[in-house]
This record gives sequence, structure tokens and C-alpha cells, in this order.
Amino acid sequence: MPTLEFKGKQFVYSHHLSVPFRELKIDKKKSLPEKGNKPSLNDNLIIHGDNLEALKALLPTHAGKIDCIFIDPPYNTGNEGWCYNDNVRSPLMKEWLKKSANPVDKDDLERHDKWLCMMWPRVNLLHELLSAEGVLIVTIDDNEQHRLRDIFDEIFQREESFYTHIAWQKKYATSNDAKGFSTMFDHILVYRKSEEFTRNLLERTDANDNNYRYEDEKGLFRVSDYTCNKTADERPKLYYVVINPNTGEDIWPKKTAVWRYSKERHQFNIDNDLIWWGKDGNSSVPGFKRYRHALKGGGKTVPSTWWPHEFAGHTDEAKKEVREILGGKGVDFFTPKPLRLLTKILDIAIDEESIVLDSFAGTGTTAHAVLKANKADGGNRKFILVECEDYADKLTAERVRRAIKGYKFKGKQKEELYSEKITWSNFQKKQKDILAHIESIENLQAGDYDKITKQIKGGVLKVTGEREITEKTPGLGGSFTYCELGEPIDIESLLTGKDLPAFNALAQYVFYTATGQSLDKVAKPGVDGFIGETDLFRLHLFYQPDKSWLRSNEAALNADKVEAINKANKSRKRSIVFAVAKFMSQKELTKQGIEFCQLPYAVHRILGD
Repeated sequence: MPTLEFKGKQFVYSHHLSVPFRELKIDKKKSLPEKGNKPSLNDNLIIHGDNLEALKALLPTHAGKIDCIFIDPPYNTGNEGWCYNDNVRSPLMKEWLKKSANPVDKDDLERHDKWLCMMWPRVNLLHELLSAEGVLIVTIDDNEQHRLRDIFDEIFQREESFYTHIAWQKKYATSNDAKGFSTMFDHILVYRKSEEFTRNLLERTDANDNNYRYEDEKGLFRVSDYTCNKTADERPKLYYVVINPNTGEDIWPKKTAVWRYSKERHQFNIDNDLIWWGKDGNSSVPGFKRYRHALKGGGKTVPSTWWPHEFAGHTDEAKKEVREILGGKGVDFFTPKPLRLLTKILDIAIDEESIVLDSFAGTGTTAHAVLKANKADGGNRKFILVECEDYADKLTAERVRRAIKGYKFKGKQKEELYSEKITWSNFQKKQKDILAHIESIENLQAGDYDKITKQIKGGVLKVTGEREITEKTPGLGGSFTYCELGEPIDIESLLTGKDLPAFNALAQYVFYTATGQSLDKVAKPGVDGFIGETDLFRLHLFYQPDKSWLRSNEAALNADKVEAINKANKSRKRSIVFAVAKFMSQKELTKQGIEFCQLPYAVHRILGD
């Protein structure tokens, strides 16, 4: 597979491996737990800190467990003011960056190289966090779209990993002051970890059903072609005469386009009234009735690669949403994504129990969409947001708090409930269905709004719910834990007793480094030091974050601990024990199926050897 070369690649190629692991430190004051509960790392997470280090911090608990990753990275337009400051160890890299301007601007001739250096290690870690059936979805524009695809192709290493490329119409009107062309859409790239990921179908809208304009006692149907693109020479058995039962006329297909169905299937179609001879029954060519209720997927529709703003929202809508939720303060410099866009992405990509990660969280739209989805169907989706900027609490987390609890608002609030492009002619044809659909919206949602209005403007029929709010909007419910990145887990600190990691943090760290798998929940402490297991191993850790204890005999692996380990090992798996010392020889331990790993020296990935 072709590879992408850029300045600095040789120095960042393995940089994600040298990024230190850090503890996630819970900030109770900024968290919003469920009533009666304490903040927990098992809850939804909002992490403040460098997203490269945050992704590394998630590996011990979430490697291979994220179902959907959505990112909206800097587009590198030259006007965003982003900085490249990854702590790459190479002296040549440091010298290059020392001489370079930061933030990156349009005059920087190496801004594309810096952007690629920034993205490369992050995509590597995102790939490692993604589950086997997971999907990575990214929004980007023309500045870096083609280079980003090259990165994904190289890191995912499989042609089948590229799933689709969606065009999202982010604007509804052209910019007359644009130089050259007015940019109307952004790219949405979709990559999957393996072929185990398959997209969901979407709920059908009336726009999908415009062709279902006929109706009989069985229901609504559309008419499809009864012929195919094969010739009589290619498919001689499909070249036969059919009879119009209304006129008695013999009908032959063209020799260049024979019937689509065999004689046997044609008889089946006759017997089941699946042939259409026109409104008056006198058509010279038959058609096939395709009933809406017989659609595959329960009547749902396959998503397309063109997402107009009527379908997935636009940037003006997104800014209005954030201003309304946050009171309009300090949000004008953002280019947020609309809630409708993230809702469509989640509809396609996840189910009710999925974990969603957004490592360029911005205004927190991803979390809002997850909460909204859970509210709609009672699901248990979880989100993880990462935001490196100082506004992580006052903007990102604050939006999520207000979405959960409701937010202060006084005045009229409008919400679009239905939208469809329409002309007078198709309104005449679909009038009955459209009015029935609007009536159902009114019946189901009238209690949520003071009034529901209907309007046709600019060729678009819109149904809008309006309500007068005097105090606050209804909340969606939910919770989250707010975290800061702690100090690096320095395993050598066990020698000095300074900045000792917490037990759970060290347990998850050694489990991941030993097995390459995440440990989301550490077993309760016991006499055998058991922390978790894989298909091949049981792992044990004897440790307390106390300098005196670590230097005592209690910290060593001894005969009593070995007896407890073997007594609990009903599966007879190989046991791996981490401790600072041992009072038995490895030869004796090997006989009992135990491998000793001395802290801090023997932290390594064992895998399946």
C-alpha cells in the first residue's frame, strides 16, 4: 500500500509509544454524578488535557473497547491559531520546531507537515482504542482531506477499512464575497477497524417515500421496471410473451431489453397481483408493484453519501444552538457542529450500549447527541470527551451540564419537527400522506409545545414546535465525571517513594503493558493480589502506595501468597505476579505455574509467549 511522506515523519512514527501513561484524576467539584452517587471513572467522562496524553491514559481501561470515534480536528486553514507542541524527543525535531512559528498560520510553508506530525500519533492511539467492530468518523475540509485519507489508509493497513466518504452541506446559501468558489460542504470520512462493522439503516422520511404514490387494498406502492438490460441472445429464457389481462394484447419485450423475471416468477406475480398495467389498465408495458410495507430492514432506508443541510443541519444552526444553551457568551470564535449532524452519525454508527469517544470535543456536541439518544430510547450509551483548551470546564462541560439539567431560557423556543422539499405538483399527489404525517406529529408532540406551526417557504415545507419558556428548558438527564490528567505513571518512582501511583492506576497500567488488553475494572483487593485475567493469564499485583510498606517484607511474594494464588486459580491458567520482591526462586514458582515480574524493572508486554 502506498505511504505518505512528510517532514518529521521519521521522528513521530513511533512517538505514541513513548508518550507516558498518566492517571486520570477526578475533579469532584466539576463532575455531575447521578444523585446519591460519587463521581466514577466508569461513568461518562470529560477529560481536560492534551488529547495525545489523554488517549494514552485511556488505553489501560479502553483499548479495543470504543465502538465509535468521532473527531473534528483543526482543518488547518491557516486561520485557526492551533499550535504544534508535542514533546517529541528527537533533537532534530526540537530544533525544527524551535525555529518555527507557533501558532501555525497561513504563511507557514510547513503547516501541512506540522499538522501531519500532530495527527499521526493521535490516529495511531485512536486505532488502538477502537473495537474490532468499531468505526472512526472524522469531519474535515479540502485543506487536509486528501492527506488525512493517506494517514488512515497507512495506519489502518487494509483497503476494506475505508468505508465511505460523505459530503455534508454545511451551508444553505453561497457566500458572495468568496474568492473563487463558495465552499458549501465538508467531508466526512468513515473508516472501520474491520468488516465486523456494518452501518445501521435510517428511519424513513416522507422524502424517501415520494415515489410511493399509488395505493390499493394492500397499501402504498411504487412501480419499477419490468425489463432488464440483457438482450434476447444473452437471456433467451427471459424473452417471452406476456398478456395484458385487460386488453388481451400480447406484449413482447424489446430484444435489447428482455423481461426481468422468469416465466415462473411472472406467473407468481400474476397470482399475487404484483403487476401494474397503468391507472386505466391499458398500458402497453407492465410494471412491478413494490409495496412500502414489504421493504427490507423494516421499512428503513440505506444512508446516502450526500447529506443536505435539511437532513443534517448547518453551521449557522450549530452556532445558534450553542449561543442559546450558554447564553451567547464566548462562543463566536467556534465553528461547532450541529446537533442534527451528530445525531445522524450516531444513528448510523452505534447501538444503545455503545461507547463514543470525541478527542477534539470543542463545544461538546457529541456528548449532547449521546444524551439525546439515551433520552429518546432509554439507551445506555456512554461518551468520553477530551478537550485540551482552558474552556474545557466553562464551555465544553458546561454545555453538557446544561443539556443534562436544562438551562435558563426566557422567551420562545422553536424546534424543527419536520422538513421536506416540496412542489405544488408533488404536494397534490402526496397531500393525503403529508397531512396524515403532520397530524401524527401534532398528536404525539402537542404536549411538549404551546403550538405547532406549518409553513411552506422557499419550496420547503416545515413543521415547527414553539413553546414559551419562562425559566429553563427540560433537561435530558444523565451524568459525567470530570477529570484532569495527573502526573505520569513513573514506575521507577517505586524506588524513591515519590509521586507513587494509586493502586488501581498501577493495576490497570501493568495489566495493559503485560497483556496489551484493557482492564476497565480492577478486582477487589484480596490476599492473592488478583486484579484481572485474560483468556490465557491471571494477573496479580502486590502493592500499596506507601514507601514504608514497599520496603517491608509484606510487599514480597512469599509462600503464603503463592498458596493463596493457587487456591483461587480454579481455571489453572498461568499466573503473572507483580511485586517489588520475592522470597522464592523462579524455578520453584515455575513449577507452580507462576511467573514473577519484579517492579519496577519487569513491566513489559507478555502477550501470548
